[in-house]
Amino acid sequence: MSFTTPPRPFDVTALFPQLAPLARTATRLHPRPGSPTVHDSSAGGPLLWPADEPWPHCEEPHDSEAADEMHSPDDIRLLRRIHAAAAERRLRAPQAPAITPEEREIEQRLREGHPWFDGPIPMIPVAQLYTPDVPLPASPPGADLLQVLWCPCGHEEFAHPRTALFWRSSASVTDVVDAPPEPPVIQFDWYLPEPCLLAPEQVTDYPSPMELSKELQQQLGDVSRWETAGFAWDGTGALDPQEFYFRNLCHAPGWKTGGLTRWGLTDPMPRPCPECGTETTPLLTIASSEWNSGSKSWMPDEERTNPTPLLIGTPPANFTLLDIAGAYDLQLHACPVSPDHPHIELVQ
Repeated sequence: MSFTTPPRPFDVTALFPQLAPLARTATRLHPRPGSPTVHDSSAGGPLLWPADEPWPHCEEPHDSEAADEMHSPDDIRLLRRIHAAAAERRLRAPQAPAITPEEREIEQRLREGHPWFDGPIPMIPVAQLYTPDVPLPASPPGADLLQVLWCPCGHEEFAHPRTALFWRSSASVTDVVDAPPEPPVIQFDWYLPEPCLLAPEQVTDYPSPMELSKELQQQLGDVSRWETAGFAWDGTGALDPQEFYFRNLCHAPGWKTGGLTRWGLTDPMPRPCPECGTETTPLLTIASSEWNSGSKSWMPDEERTNPTPLLIGTPPANFTLLDIAGAYDLQLHACPVSPDHPHIELVQ
């Protein structure tokens, strides 16, 4: 499995050479549904977790009022199988029923949900990244594996799941846990990632318009400059050149490692390490979608020429089935001085 990001619609450094030294390399992960093993880099797949190491639990207070209806992981998987079967049935025969009596009975039963669970709750796997597959900034000496988990229940002061990061040497794991614990309930169905294999691909990120100097922002928004270059940015659906740059040129959407921060929900702000005060850098972006209606230019070539049923229609394309705070991204930033320092969670 491999995916190729199309060349950008416009070589922005030819028009604005000041951007060239600001570029950073990012690795798009391209998660797609599959059956990963503990030896694969994955999103939502099983972890190479030592059998003699306790599984992480979230012991912080949880917001019992965040959701009216809570499901177990198995409930969510069953509902997803029903929805997938219905979609395939309608694809094969458009007049087929949207839901069968048996499926309706299961949905009605599961709609009752589960009671609130009060106490430490097992965290669930979100990502496993082997550094030979996925370049990762600031990995500890001897570590070739990053594992990311999060709490499946809401916290009153956060609009996103709380995450935990673990670096390890895969060679040191000789006995792998057979059946890691799962939470009895998950507060929101979209906190459970669909298991996906990854197809890493390196691309180039440029800073968000809001991180550029005032002078460069003005130049970027100067319509006459773009017209002189002979590029019709206004034929792309963007309201102005800065929006076109943001959607199509500055940073790749979707799951990725490294690169630059995708500001948008808030203005840029300092992200100092809580331990030493050093400015943190992007480590991993956990995205709600690979692209949306404003960023279709990032859709891989392979899926443009041979779209699967999942891709027929209008993006956004959400293969992991996650939803971060209403279709945003959760960006994890790490300290470049020491991977042992606490990481920062940023929703944008």
